[in-house]
This record gives sequence, C-alpha cells and structure tokens, in this order.
Amino acid sequence: MTRVLTIFTLLGFVCAADVAAAADNALTDAQKKDGWINLFDGKTLDGWAVKSGYATYKVEDGAIVGTTAKGSPNSFLTSDTEYGDFELTFDVLLDSNPLNSGVQIRSKLVGDKYGGRLSGPQCEIEAGPGQAGYIYGEALGTGWLSPEPNSKDKAVNQHEHFQNGEWNAYRIIAKGDNIQTWINGQMIADLTLPEKVAATHKEGYLGLQVHGVGKSGPYTVRWKNIYLKKR
Repeated sequence: MTRVLTIFTLLGFVCAADVAAAADNALTDAQKKDGWINLFDGKTLDGWAVKSGYATYKVEDGAIVGTTAKGSPNSFLTSDTEYGDFELTFDVLLDSNPLNSGVQIRSKLVGDKYGGRLSGPQCEIEAGPGQAGYIYGEALGTGWLSPEPNSKDKAVNQHEHFQNGEWNAYRIIAKGDNIQTWINGQMIADLTLPEKVAATHKEGYLGLQVHGVGKSGPYTVRWKNIYLKKR
C-alpha cells in the first residue's frame, strides 16, 4: 500500500515530509536525508511503553491499535525518548466516533502509578464537527490551552476538517513556545504556550492516548506513519 504525503505551504516555503509515494511506516531515502526518523516500524511497539492506565495497544494490519479498558484512566502509549523542537506527522483513524483521543507532546511523567501520569500539551483527536487539532493541557489544571474551544460560538470552537471513519493526516510543529497544527493540510492551531507551561515543557515524551471511558466501550483508535524531524 502506498500513500502520497500532502505538501504544506508555510510562510511562503514548501514544507513536506515527502512528495513521492512511499510505503506505509517506511521512510524514503529523501526523507532520511532530510532528517526524518520513523517512530513506528509497522510491526512492533519497539520504542514505546504503556503509561498512566491499562488500555491495550497492539499492532494490527500495519497500524497501532489502542483499545479502551473498563475502569482505566486515560492511557498513553509513550515514547521512550523525549523531544524538544520538532515536526511530527502521523495518520489517525477513530474506529469509534464516541472515543476522544489525542497525541501528547513535550509531556512529563508524574508519580509512579501505572508507570506515571503523562502531563503536558495534547493535540486533540475527536470526531467532527469538533475540536480536533486544538491543544489541551492534559493533567496541567489549565483546561484548553487553545482559546478557540472556550468560545461559545460554534463557528469558532468547532470545525469539520477531521474526516469521520477515514484516515486523517496530522502535522504538528513545536518550536520554542509556539505550537502549530494541521489536519489534512488545513491549519487548525497556532498557539503561543502560556509562559508557565512553556518554561516547564520545553521537551518531553510523546504519547498516543486512549481515553478513559468508564464502563462503556470497547472503543478503538489507530495510528500509522509516525514520523518526526528535529528542528
């Protein structure tokens, strides 16, 4: 199976993970030369560990599949490595629209229950119309870091760029105190982090979230083509 990555235009320059067709979960020589690294090999969960809860993660058909567990708190498949300034791209599919998910960036592990509670900025994954792509302060006590979701105006706080039942291409750039996000080529967030959060989360772990759902479910979410380039 091949895939053509979207070309994004930012500040007048063309930015792309790759413009040529490439196999899922594999980097082309051009990507490697450009400094991209592959965080998921399509076969194993090497380089990742489950933290914060006991949802399950497995590899199925070239994708990481996260499945809710009754009674579990929010769970995260957490990177073994911390990252600071970077560009991250990945594809995500919500099998179950009721499930809320996200990807943590620059996050810290606090305490030791279930391997530690992952805390930091989270890029939202949510069925549309909704708030996918905005930045939430996971376990920070801040609520939304992006201002848009706090508005009562649906024209501001919701969008339909996340395609339900389909693979969605995410792009996140974290540089200094600024976080920018795109979904399917559409810019969603351009956020300057609050000074306190920026100071304490200059670098940290990535985390693929399976949200706690109480006794409902099971629900599943899938990720593939997880690539990162340090900036």
